Amino acid sequence: MNLADLHAAFAGRLRTDATEMAPFLTDWRRKWTGRALAVAQPDTAADVAAVLRWCHAKRIAVVPQGGNTGLSGGATPDTTGHAVVLSTARLNRVRAVDPMGHTLTVEAGATLQQVQDAARDVGRLFPLSLAAQGSCTIGGNLATNAGGVQVLRYGNARELCLGLEVVTAEGELWDGLRALRKDNSGYDLRDLFIGSEGTLGVITAAVLKLFPLPAAQAAAFVAVPSPAAALALLALAQARLGPALTAFELISETCLQLVERHVSAARRPLAEASSWYVLLEVSDTRDEAHAASEIEAVLEAALEAGHAVDAALSASIAQFRSLWALREDISESQGAEGPTIKHDIALPIACIPSFIESTDTAIARHFPDVRLVVFGHLGDGNLHYNVSPPAGATSDTQRAAFAALEAPINRLVHDAVQEAGGSISAEHGLGVLRRDEAARYKTPTERRLMHAVKRALDPLGLMNPGKLLAPEPTTT
Repeated sequence: MNLADLHAAFAGRLRTDATEMAPFLTDWRRKWTGRALAVAQPDTAADVAAVLRWCHAKRIAVVPQGGNTGLSGGATPDTTGHAVVLSTARLNRVRAVDPMGHTLTVEAGATLQQVQDAARDVGRLFPLSLAAQGSCTIGGNLATNAGGVQVLRYGNARELCLGLEVVTAEGELWDGLRALRKDNSGYDLRDLFIGSEGTLGVITAAVLKLFPLPAAQAAAFVAVPSPAAALALLALAQARLGPALTAFELISETCLQLVERHVSAARRPLAEASSWYVLLEVSDTRDEAHAASEIEAVLEAALEAGHAVDAALSASIAQFRSLWALREDISESQGAEGPTIKHDIALPIACIPSFIESTDTAIARHFPDVRLVVFGHLGDGNLHYNVSPPAGATSDTQRAAFAALEAPINRLVHDAVQEAGGSISAEHGLGVLRRDEAARYKTPTERRLMHAVKRALDPLGLMNPGKLLAPEPTTT
């Protein structure tokens, strides 16, 4: 196909060389690799609209892509080579900052770190925080409704967004950049596009909520006897700290061992090992001494009640960061052990201890040699219930045997999630990884309504085809 007229239609860059396109065609986990006609990198929202108008006229599929850091294959084209990858990398400007109104208007290609820095420059906080914040983009965060470690206090990406600018599948530009806390003037189009994984349109800019910067932060690494004790500690911390409790993470001993093995700078903060740990964070409006006293009071009460057996409290910024590194380095450390079967699940918080106990037992009975790597955001019910191969399983035969377990392990875990009233995707999105499984667990009414939305906003089915929604069942 002659792409010269596409290149002439917009300002920006059009990559057609195979070597230049390669980084855009493989996902971050290197699990999926596709092909594309070209990679378009427009300079403005108007240029994005021009690209989509061209693709709509030519019946060419579009795969929106931000930082390409997703874990579900949602930003990777298929293998047909008939799609254009639309990268938002050049749409990276901060358009406006309103400290008084606590808002920031930014283009979709800005990295999460760039957004955080822009807020901090005016004495404000943008609280979304992810391990990939130096490379993931705010457009991708919104398209997948990203979560992270501070959802307990501030909510998902959806709760942090007031307005959007979006280019529709036909190439029309919708300006919904309203910095309003209240707007009951019709259907909330913003919420349709947030979490839609690029299947309905392309987010090009957003108005984001900002918050006051905390005067001080403190973290504690706490040994707990069980997930049930961790839940009791969470209830105690919420009752004592209220909104000052900004993060509450559950970490297994297996996770800590992996980090010790693969991160040379990692140091255990506690002398004695425990089966489970909690990392909790307090953000204080007064000063460091007050933050420390608040968290110490919670820890003393937890130790007295038996919810905790030992604890280490950060006394400096360096210690604060080193405690958080133990949590943030888990995924990379697990990856260093070899292939991983990942489960990004959401559960009613009260069900998490029983879910872990029963599902651990079932895994041990049916797949006795695998290792469970369990951690996550206990405060908001998001668990990363991951599975690694047996220690030392490095041969091709052993890896192939482990790969063959993925489908039955997924079925076991996700059936347990469904029984508990949970969701098989908490913050990573469905992409292609969980697309078909999600269809199995959703009701016919849910599936019908979702397909109706897709047909209404993308009647030709050109936006990120094959992602999020399984093919519609044929009717006779």
